[in-house]
Amino acid sequence: MQGESYIRIVTECIDKAWTTQKDNILTAAAWVAETIEKKKNVFVFGCSHAGILAEEVFYRTGGLAVINPIFFPGFMLNTRPITMTSALERVPGLGKTILNQNHVGEGDVLILHSVSGRNTVPVEMAIEAKAMGVRTICITNLDYSNAVTSRHPSGKRLFEVCDLVIDNCGEKGDAAVKLDGLEEKIGPTSTAVGTALLNALVIESVEKMIADGIVPPVFMSANLDGGDEHNARIFEEYKDNIFYM
Repeated sequence: MQGESYIRIVTECIDKAWTTQKDNILTAAAWVAETIEKKKNVFVFGCSHAGILAEEVFYRTGGLAVINPIFFPGFMLNTRPITMTSALERVPGLGKTILNQNHVGEGDVLILHSVSGRNTVPVEMAIEAKAMGVRTICITNLDYSNAVTSRHPSGKRLFEVCDLVIDNCGEKGDAAVKLDGLEEKIGPTSTAVGTALLNALVIESVEKMIADGIVPPVFMSANLDGGDEHNARIFEEYKDNIFYM
């Protein structure tokens, strides 16, 4: 039952990542809380499957209303042909353009998810964001990234250009399950682990805001009585910090 092995591997990976990366996650959470308290902006970006994390934490019940995903059509999983996502994330200049067109500015926080950390667009976005006075946080796989070369002209990988690094503690190549009779491994762990770590980061940032005497802008389910009214108040109060409406 290799499906059971996968569940065990993912669970162990989440536990290892939380245990070893907790200090950096707590620092990241403090940055996010401080940024929101100052009415600055929080952004999340990833290419292709890495972008699932950006989808996970925006406009989400129990999530922070002011987390803004950066979506670029050529990096979404509905792109056709899907192989174009792999080609586009290697294009120099595209990361800077995306950054400049998405309201990112000094004092903001940018969370970048890239499992290999080698491709041009996320590395370029991190470099450009830091030059703008934006604090950068990456979620990546250090074993994987250290085993590959960068595709960015600088020769740097994402973990080498971000202010704060969170390791998802996955395997090289991301897939983690080996089956007899199959050369390739199956069962990638980065999405399950990444979403767990990012949601933990959000929870810690909300806890920090409460400790600071701030009412966090947390969404309530629209399917609960009073949810629509609650969320409408948040949209109004934080209309200058929400860019996905």
